[in-house]
Parts: sequence; structure tokens; C-alpha cells
Amino acid sequence: MIASGGKSWFTAAELAELALPGLPRTKRKVNERADGEAWKAQIDASGIPLARARKGRGGGIEFHIELLPAAAKAALVERGILFVSSKTNMPAIIAPGLPVPANDSPAHIWTWFDGQSDKVKDEAQRRAMILVDVDAYAAAGTTKSDAVNRAAQSSGESASTLWNWLALVKGVASSDRLPLLAPRRKGGGKQAQIDPTLWNELLSDYLRLSQPPFSDCYRRIEEQAGLMGVALPHPKTLLRRLEAEVPPAVIALKREGKEAVRHMLPPQTRSVADLHAMQIVNIDGHKADVFVNWGKDANGKDIIIRPTIVAIQDVYSRKFLAWRIARSEDTVTARLVFADLFRKWGIPEFVLSDNGRAFASKELTGGARTRFRFKIRDEDPTGILIALGIKMMWALPFRGQSKPIERGFRDFCSAIAKLPAFEGAYTGNTPLAKPENYGERAIPVEEFCRVWDAGIERHNAQLGRRTEMGGGQRSFDQVFDESYARSSIGKATDEQLRMALLAGDHVRTDRATGAVRVLGNSYWTRELAQVAGEKVTIRFDPDDLSLPVHVYDTAGRFLITAPMLMATGFRDVASANERKRLEKNAQKTAREAARALDLLSADELAERQSMRTIAPVEPSVRPAATRMVRHRGQTAAALKAVSKPAQTPFSNPDFEQARSRAALRLIQK
Repeated sequence: MIASGGKSWFTAAELAELALPGLPRTKRKVNERADGEAWKAQIDASGIPLARARKGRGGGIEFHIELLPAAAKAALVERGILFVSSKTNMPAIIAPGLPVPANDSPAHIWTWFDGQSDKVKDEAQRRAMILVDVDAYAAAGTTKSDAVNRAAQSSGESASTLWNWLALVKGVASSDRLPLLAPRRKGGGKQAQIDPTLWNELLSDYLRLSQPPFSDCYRRIEEQAGLMGVALPHPKTLLRRLEAEVPPAVIALKREGKEAVRHMLPPQTRSVADLHAMQIVNIDGHKADVFVNWGKDANGKDIIIRPTIVAIQDVYSRKFLAWRIARSEDTVTARLVFADLFRKWGIPEFVLSDNGRAFASKELTGGARTRFRFKIRDEDPTGILIALGIKMMWALPFRGQSKPIERGFRDFCSAIAKLPAFEGAYTGNTPLAKPENYGERAIPVEEFCRVWDAGIERHNAQLGRRTEMGGGQRSFDQVFDESYARSSIGKATDEQLRMALLAGDHVRTDRATGAVRVLGNSYWTRELAQVAGEKVTIRFDPDDLSLPVHVYDTAGRFLITAPMLMATGFRDVASANERKRLEKNAQKTAREAARALDLLSADELAERQSMRTIAPVEPSVRPAATRMVRHRGQTAAALKAVSKPAQTPFSNPDFEQARSRAALRLIQK
């Protein structure tokens, strides 16, 4: 592992003495870094340990240069210390100031030279031209010493310097002289000294998520240095040291967070060439930058709300396939958008979604084994998408780049939201970008839906799309239609479409007719009479209440599809005749059903009942004893026995004669 002519192993003391960026400046700190990063346990691709016991007096541990951070290796290359040996193809270390060995491969030497700055290359070119003059003088017949002296005099360099350059290129072809003549300076002067405690305090203060300015951090440690009686280097000097020693990724992590480190990586490019239309769709919601009037509330005030567009986009072609406009992003709207997709285009294989409540709800994705929202239980009901065999793909939370639909929404912000039809209602895409006429008016919801729908259609039909499949020429519609025509797409049945519609609350059918009422509308069909007065579940489209509703029993079994009963005019003769026909058919159907039961007439029923005699039934069980029942109160007096003399009415002849005379006098008066 040791390259010929170089050194690849260093002790902690040697690394501290080199003062490489990204490494501590003391032996103790280097050893702490080695322990923290487990240098002693690291191995290379061949399984050879990258740490070994040091041979010689004193012992200790040596570390291979592969363990050093990238900043330290880069500094070794810039100083001309690190090179690649042609014999071992491993990095090697040479002492500062020594030239690259002349017997090394020219390819490796030129690789090192190509990594140098223009200043180093220009100096190597200048030196090479001076040596060309030396060769020219020697070719003219002068001695080597005379040629060197003449060239030194004309170039302004000393003869000894030229002799040193000639020694560097001895035995090397003129075409390979430039890398060998390039200066290999150790760089900068002496490093500015600062108390380790103050340096650590400066780093800790600066590397915070609050992102304090470096000048403020310097001023705070300057006060502490004054109390300690020590001097500080210039702020720019310390800032350059900080940027040289602390990797940029660490600065981004400590001052901006993990997302900043992720943004330092080049973006990932994902190809859709191996997909086809309707293989993967993604769904998301977008709040439009337009004020919309949704009508009056209970108090008669206008309801002004920015609408939300819940849309589904085909990942392969980037075409928007289905969308709904609602007040908010909810599960109801998401279900209806999926119903539109199933009805018009079919059933996709995969759905890419984020963890929004509307899209990760159990009503849609229940049964999926991986979700970013809600607890997953075995007893969860199966969601609509899972029941249809659609596989879920979850985008990382707060990662808009993982959803292609976000790019389309960005186009909506300018191509649709800023249309002349929305002038005065445009809100701006940020609170700081409000237009001068902010809040001037609100668009009626019907007009907004009409203009927005047309805008999406234009978005799909626009030519020259610079996507992978559009190629800068075709539109989203053309890409989708071409692939859709030659792809195998699952089609939704009527039952599957009903599953995708809104699941309404339990309602009770009319006790007399079985009709159901939804938002003021009545729906009825003859079969509903069988569930009159019972609770049922209905599924319907709230955006179009003129469509039939689908009726299910409380166990979830489908019963019937009931059309809406339309209100008719008071003098509408045709509707009256239709009603009469409906009543006649209902009566006829009822008579036929009754005839099928083969019922008995009233006379037959009475005759059968008269033939049945019911014999009295004697008790089969007697009590063990009979208890006397005593009566008290008024009931007791009423039940007392009366004596025989008292049973004879009282009669007095004189009293009866006197009463008769009094009655006669009363009549005469």
C-alpha cells in the first residue's frame, strides 16, 4: 500500500504538524477524531486495514491517507505533495518541495498538472520557454554553462535557478517538461494563532440555525478576548480559516438544516421511458390564487374563499386527466376525482400521493401496509383504491420534487390564475406579491369553474412540451393518446364506479313510499317500497344531484339505483298523465303480486275459523294452600253482608200521602 518513492502512512502527530484543512491542529484532537470515526476499524476495497502499528522507536498507530477528509487531500494535491504512482495506482505522499519522479508515468504527471491553477500553469510555461532558450544556445555551439548564463541574463533569472530547473527535467522529453517545472509551493504563510477556547466558541456561535452574521460572532469573542488579555487575528483571516477547515456541508447543516445539505446534491433525474399511459398517476391539491364568490351564507354575507383544485395527472405524459374544484381539500372531493378518472379513462396500476388527510384517509387507502398517516390496524376497512387492486406509492412528506404534478401546478399559477377573466380577483402567489388591485372583486364560482376548466384543457393541448416524452414538439394530449391507444388499461365496471362515489350518511326511507331525500331532492323507484321506513346508505355525486343515487343496506349490500323525482308544473298535463300511468302500473303490479300469493277470501276464511272449537282449558297445577284475602277501606264496607231485615225497604203510609198532597199543590200554583 506504500507507493514507490512516497509515504502513505502518518501518525497523529504528523497529521497535526501538516496543519491540513478539515483536521485538528493538535495530536490529542486528531486521536479524538480517529476514535470518533473509528479509523482503526476501517478497511479498503481489498480488505486491508487502513490503520497499523507504527514500526520503530516509540511505536504508536499510523493512519493511511485514505482516511483523511476530502479537504485535506485537496490541500495535499494543491501543494504538490499528493500524486498517483503508476506502479501501485495508489495515492502517495512525497516530501514538500520534491519534484514528481521523472520515471513516473507521464499520464499521471499530466493529470496532476491539469488540476493546478492557471497561475501555476503559466509559470510552468514561462520556465519551459527559458529552457528552450538554453537548448537553442547550446545547439548554436556554445557550452552548457555559457548557454545557461546567456538565458539567465535575458530572462532575469539567476543561473543557479536555471540549473535547478534543468535538474528537474533531466532525461525527460521536452513535451513532458511542463508538469515537472510547475511550482510546488506549500502555500500561505504562518497560520494565524487564536486561543483554542475562543476558536471553539466562535465556531459554536457561528454554526447555529439562527444564522448569526460572522461579524457579530467575532465581536462577541473579541469582548471575551479583551477580558483574557489576548489579541485576535483580523475577522477576514478567521473567516477564511473557518471556510478552509469546516467542510461546506457541515456549515450548511448547522446553519440551514438537513434540507440544505440535500440541496447541495445534484437533482435526481427519473426517466418515464419504461412506463405507459395510466400506469402511474399522481394526485394532489392546489389552492388557486383567485378570490371566488361561493354565494351567500346564513346571514346573507358573501362567502369569499380561494378554491382548491384536486387533480390527477398521468406521470408518463404529464396530462391532467381529472379534476374537481372545491372549497377545501377533503376526502369527498378526492373520491369524486377518482370516480371521474375511473369513468373516463379506466383504473391505473399505481397512485403516487403524499400523506395529506384527503389522500391518505382510510376510506381511500385503508388496508395499505405503508402509510405516513394514521395507525395501521388489521381490522381497518379496505379502502376504495386498495379494493380495486391499485398499488400506493407514497411521496416523501414536504418533498414537492417527488411529485411531477407540482410542476403543472406551477404553470397554473401564471397561465390560468393571471388570465384577464380573473383580473381584480388575483391574490398573488405569496403574501408579499399582492397586486395593487388586491381584493377588488371575487369571481362567481360558476364562471371560475368554466374558465379554469378551459385553462386546463389548453394546458394539456399546448404543443412544444419539453418533457422527456414530449421532446419539445408534442403536447401532453398527443403523448397520452399515443400511449393510451396501445396500452392495456383496466376498465371500471358500474359496481366499481359506485364504490368511488361519495358514501353518504345513513338516511331513513319514507315510511309509506320508501323514497329517500338528499339535500332537498327526492329519489324513488318501485323497489324501494321493500325497505320503506328502514335506514339505508346512499352514494351520490354532490356536484350533480340530477344523477341517480345508489342505495345500499346497512350491511353494505347494493340494493337499487334510484332516479330523482322531478318537480312538475301545476298545469302540466303531460306530467299528470305520466303520474296517472305510474299509479296504474303500480296498482297492476300490486294486484299481480297479490294474485301470486293465492290468498283465501273472507268467506273461506270465516268458514275455516267456524269449524274450529276451542275447548276450555282447566289449570293443570293447583296451589298447595289457599290464602284468605282480607279487604280494608271502602272496598271492605262495600263487600260486607247485609242482614235480612235491612234488605226490606222502609214504608210509611202517612208519609207517602203527605208527599202526594204537596206535589198536587205545587202543580196548581
